[in-house]
Amino acid sequence: MKPFDVYSRWAIEPVRGKGCKIYDKDGTEYLDFYGGHAVISIGHSHPHYIEALTKQLNQIGFYSNAVLNSLQDEYAEKLGKLSGYDDYSLFMVNSGAEANENALKLASFHNGRKKVVSFRKAFHGRTFAAVKVTDVPGYLAPINENMEVNFLPFNDIEAVRERLSRNDVSSVIIEGIQGIGGIQVPEPAFLQALSRLCKETGTVLIVDEIQSGYGRSGKFFAHQYAGIRPDIITIAKGMGNGFPVSGVLIAPGFKAVSGQLGTTFGGNFLACAAANAVIDVMKAENLIENAAVIGNYLIGELKKLPQIKEVRGCGLMIGIEFETPIKPMRDRLLFEEKVFTGVTGSNVFRLLPPLCVSKEEADEFLKRFKKIVSI
Repeated sequence: MKPFDVYSRWAIEPVRGKGCKIYDKDGTEYLDFYGGHAVISIGHSHPHYIEALTKQLNQIGFYSNAVLNSLQDEYAEKLGKLSGYDDYSLFMVNSGAEANENALKLASFHNGRKKVVSFRKAFHGRTFAAVKVTDVPGYLAPINENMEVNFLPFNDIEAVRERLSRNDVSSVIIEGIQGIGGIQVPEPAFLQALSRLCKETGTVLIVDEIQSGYGRSGKFFAHQYAGIRPDIITIAKGMGNGFPVSGVLIAPGFKAVSGQLGTTFGGNFLACAAANAVIDVMKAENLIENAAVIGNYLIGELKKLPQIKEVRGCGLMIGIEFETPIKPMRDRLLFEEKVFTGVTGSNVFRLLPPLCVSKEEADEFLKRFKKIVSI
């Protein structure tokens, strides 16, 4: 048997990581400004994280949600305090797509409606409902056809107003910052008006903070720049620093009904140990503040480069757009300058380094990046 060949892979095999660096099997060092799709939040191989997972594994690694697990309560309390949502409830699952599936389902249970509004260039996952609200038609299989979704222009409040006026939409789902869509940041005024419209029409507002949350934007959640409080928030990626874990934050007013939601692996002992360790490190090392400071510095320095068409983003979620395709530059950056970055579309670099990235590492990235854009 072989792996099902659905991935485009670089001919690089990382075997070790430390902080913002990874090392391949030949010992070559790379600067990690991608974090494996924004997953590495507190840095590779953080000692507190390793200690917490090792300790838990030596005690008990897994049992289902048929038993009590005080680690879930501990994590929910820590998350509520650090995020500013201590009056919300938490449902833990395993991946970002699964978090969005449960959010969409919970919204429909809540108001009895079926239709959903999403936005152009949105990405919310590849499972049944999540892929339907993702604006990539090529990801849809025939089985996905029946769910009704309207994709509206990003930041166009009048289009939303017209659609919600029919009072038949169950939920609106929007990313805190669009990642795959090119690091598109929603305007604060748009989010504020969207929140008001959802309340007026009984529509559930779901903010997908799977990539943009967990301190990456320089606030715990990117939507907090707009001062809104969504009905449901989904989280994943940086939540476990590489351990598969995700969650759904649910506002007061949603009724928990036994059996409506469920999961075998979600919120297991190891997942909670990883999530608790991440929260501990984020708080102790002021990583949200670091993301804001280093992110602002990087954005400011990148905007000085005349070769760049536009720099977008907040904190350590940065898009660098060029007029022409970036593949040759990205290949040089990876294979010659030894820097991992992301990409979206054909013309945009996506920077998602660990939140612990230092000023020295930011300067090193800029030095190597300038080399490849000046060729």
